[in-house]
Amino acid sequence: MEQQSKRILALDLIKGMSVIGMVIIHTLLIFANVKSQSESVIGSFIVFLGRGTSIFLICMGITFMTSSHQSLKSALKRGVLLVFAGLFMNFMKFMIPVIFNFAPDNFIQKYGWHAPIEQQYVYLVLLGDILQLAGMSLLFVGFIREYVKNKYVILAIGLLVALVSREVSGINMDYPVINYVLDLLFNNDYPAYVYFPVFPWMSFIIIGMFFGKWFLEINHNSRQLFRNMLYVGLLFIAIGAPLVFLYGKYHYNGFYHMGPGGVIYFAGWTLVFLWLIFRITLHTKENNAIRILKYCSKNLTSMYMIQWILISWGKGIFGYRQHGIGYVLVLILFYIVLTFAVQISLDILRKKKTLVLFRRASMDETALK
Repeated sequence: MEQQSKRILALDLIKGMSVIGMVIIHTLLIFANVKSQSESVIGSFIVFLGRGTSIFLICMGITFMTSSHQSLKSALKRGVLLVFAGLFMNFMKFMIPVIFNFAPDNFIQKYGWHAPIEQQYVYLVLLGDILQLAGMSLLFVGFIREYVKNKYVILAIGLLVALVSREVSGINMDYPVINYVLDLLFNNDYPAYVYFPVFPWMSFIIIGMFFGKWFLEINHNSRQLFRNMLYVGLLFIAIGAPLVFLYGKYHYNGFYHMGPGGVIYFAGWTLVFLWLIFRITLHTKENNAIRILKYCSKNLTSMYMIQWILISWGKGIFGYRQHGIGYVLVLILFYIVLTFAVQISLDILRKKKTLVLFRRASMDETALK
């Protein structure tokens, strides 16, 4: 039982750190000028941290296989909810500043538009981000969890998704609704429309599912699981590195639309990183920092939405990509505190609402007696 809790702690810490990391990365990308992002040591390091999406997705795959909610229906329902959550987040991010006229002009000009931009409302709301990726992926991986029982077949499916990703990249049709779904699956037009198309990014989730299945088969032996991650990670790096560095145009060609070699290479480094975090947390005792990261992990989706909305609204207050690294570091601290404040406030409101409903139910029961 102790080993199982350590394994959960490692994943919770990583997901919790990803929440803090997202605030840091997004604040830099929105408010730092180009020089601060690319030429300062701190800016370059934060941009590098932004390449950690695969860590979150592999963790998602592991927890998807070990979750207490194992029905296909629950996976499909959550998938649909996440897609709509992404659309709602986009509306709040982009449309509120436009509707209330505090969207900065230089952000609008980034897309080659000129104010007013009412005709671009739909485009902004439909932008594809990681919530749409997670939601669309659940519509596929729910069936894998339900019907594929061999872990090596699960891994083979994940690698197959990566293998065909370059070949199916860019598929579209002339029908708007169908084309939007195809864009979420296969888009290759970064940075204009979809940042994380399902092909190839779903591969990381399925690779995580492979390890989640393995974890169940070895009776929740977390030491063995993470040791296996290390070995597979090193193998993936050995396979992926020559593909990326020798045939990069096909196997990498940019972070957001990488080919099969890029997926294997990034997955390898991610697995090694997960093993390292597990080793660090193996003898970690509960403390305030751990509790904060667990809280972030528990509220990952809502905090992701909150920080993006708040940071996007801030463009109208602090300006868009205009500041040096010192100013941005202050904004990073501000947005971390603000994100926690909003999340905690929502938790308090939710608890009050639950308490009111509970009291009403108790009063109804009393009246019936």
